[in-house]
Amino acid sequence: MTVIIYHNPACGTSRNTLAIIRQSGEEPEVIEYLKTPPSRQRLLDLIAAMGMTPRELLREKGTPYAELGLADPKWSDDELLDFMLAHPILINRPIVVSPLGVVLARPSEKVLDILPNPQIGAFTKEDGEVVIAGKRAG
Repeated sequence: MTVIIYHNPACGTSRNTLAIIRQSGEEPEVIEYLKTPPSRQRLLDLIAAMGMTPRELLREKGTPYAELGLADPKWSDDELLDFMLAHPILINRPIVVSPLGVVLARPSEKVLDILPNPQIGAFTKEDGEVVIAGKRAG
């Protein structure tokens, strides 16, 4: 099994995560989920594998979250999935799948927990923050 990243190239966290994966020696399958959204079943499988609920995967910033009233607890998990499928921007990212598990890589260094050969040494994020062997440099 290869590493898969559900990626948004406009997102700095997603770009950092992709760079960390590549630095580990993996060339992941990159799925630009805004262009190719996951199926309902795949989204359910990803949510279950991450041990999350659909509500926990919702992205608020830069999405129609507020306009759709998604903060209201009246929405069921099925209804929230319907919204995410209709508006993929509502799916928080990046989601990374590897033989060792599935994570929502926020912050991006969370991906180190599931990479078969995590990076050795340092990685500098786009914002200048340095990550060393999965820990932030102080």
